[in-house]
Parts: sequence; C-alpha cells; structure tokens
Amino acid sequence: MADDKKKSEEMKATLDDLNTRVSAAREASKIKEPRGLNEATAYGIATRLVAELVAGILVGVLFGWYLDRLFGTKPWLMIILIMLGAAAGITNVMRAAKQLSPKDVDNKDEEK
Repeated sequence: MADDKKKSEEMKATLDDLNTRVSAAREASKIKEPRGLNEATAYGIATRLVAELVAGILVGVLFGWYLDRLFGTKPWLMIILIMLGAAAGITNVMRAAKQLSPKDVDNKDEEK
C-alpha cells in the first residue's frame, strides 16, 4: 500500500513537472507582436532609411533632368523636382522611423 502511494506521488510530481515544461514551451512558441519593420539589425534599418531618402532625391533628379530636356527649361525643373524629391524622401524616412518606434511609447504619449 505504501508502494502504491509512493508511486502515485512520484507520478503526480512527474505530471506536474511535465505540465510546467509544456506551459513554458507554449509561452516560448507564441507569436510575438511585431514591432513594425522586419529588419533584424541596426544596419538593415539604417540602410532602409538611407535608401528612402536617396530614392526620393534620385527620382527628383531624373524627372527634373528629363523634363528640362523636354521643355528646354534648364535647370529650373530639375531644381524644383530635387526639392520635391528631398521632401518626399524625408517624409518617407519619418514614416519609416515612426514604424520602428515601440508601440508602448505611442500609447503613453496618447494617454497624457
């Protein structure tokens, strides 16, 4: 009888340990809430931000150059479109940087 009680207690301890390990494994495998962007490293994030800015300026230069050649307005359209491209690039960088910020910070600002 004592052996049965001892085996029962050992079985219960084993099941409790198994339950604890299964719970820990489930917690570890839960899908984590995304922070915004999927870049894993600071280098990837910095590269994306620089690319956003350079792309806006480059598009402004190319369109400005093409339209200046088309309409014969050298260099005025290029200057205007470079400024517009820089503004668009800065806007894109600000938007991407806002996506990088943790969501908890945004919620704290809204509560104040």
